[in-house]
Amino acid sequence: MTDAPTTAARRPGEQALTALGLSAPAPDPADASAHSFPGGGRWRTEIPSCEGPEALAVVLKEASRLDVPIHRISQGSGVWMLTDAEITEMVESTGERDIELCLFTGPRGTWDIGGSTRTDSRGAGLRARGHDAVAGCIEDAVRATELGVKCLLVADEGVLWTLHRARTAGIIPADTTLKVSALIGPVNPAAYAVYERLGADSVNVPSDLTLDHLTEIRRVSGAPMDMYIEAPDDLGGYVRMYEVAELIRRGAPLYLKFGLAKAPGIYPYGHHMRELTLATAKERVRRGRLALDLLARHGADGDMAPLGSRLPGDLQRFEISS
Repeated sequence: MTDAPTTAARRPGEQALTALGLSAPAPDPADASAHSFPGGGRWRTEIPSCEGPEALAVVLKEASRLDVPIHRISQGSGVWMLTDAEITEMVESTGERDIELCLFTGPRGTWDIGGSTRTDSRGAGLRARGHDAVAGCIEDAVRATELGVKCLLVADEGVLWTLHRARTAGIIPADTTLKVSALIGPVNPAAYAVYERLGADSVNVPSDLTLDHLTEIRRVSGAPMDMYIEAPDDLGGYVRMYEVAELIRRGAPLYLKFGLAKAPGIYPYGHHMRELTLATAKERVRRGRLALDLLARHGADGDMAPLGSRLPGDLQRFEISS
């Protein structure tokens, strides 16, 4: 899963600043990721927080109107918040367009009765508290995959390892991909490598990691990385549009996630939040168009992975004992 970067992209404002004597040092080739997706390409796209068939329809319509290519669509409220009919409709709609659909497993600690999650320290956060919470996540995973879902979002290390063992044992399909949530995303290369070995096929890192942090991670792991180019407020509200080309250069293979700052949270979604959810779904696609336009202007849009590609390539795993 290695591939040398192509021609260097133009950096924002480079020509004007050079003319004014304010040029920046040339990028260090040693900082670039040596990895790519299997089948070619260094970046894919993801539209997050697509909370049901109606929001999905809005995303697909807007993506067609704005010509935004989509590799993955993800949902954040959880499998348990969708009926079988709703999941089936989403599977069919994304399948027709060869887009990967990723649904969140639940329950999660921040919605649990544990009081520590409501303290300043946030306790164990999103993680699954106790056997029953793990069981709920596995129940979600089995149900979703039986309905045709091929990607599962996970916010607990134990659930991740259990689901990896489940696909190895044939309890869920072997080609199911497991995605680590930004809500527990690793912040150092050692932790990133552990998630890969626990079974992660892509890992959502926090959006406040520096460019050097991404390079450090890429020196130990080639597992696909997810990153919010614009993060929701509860994940910091960071907007890193002008860094997109450099994020790809350092972090490939990278999913560009088009989130939305300055918008209320919508998890767990219900129809009482319908108008907000549909409006924000549409705007996330527009944010994607803005990021893609920046890439094009800077000559960095040529390394997109083929549409329809979803698998992560060969990754390192811990041995599963019998």
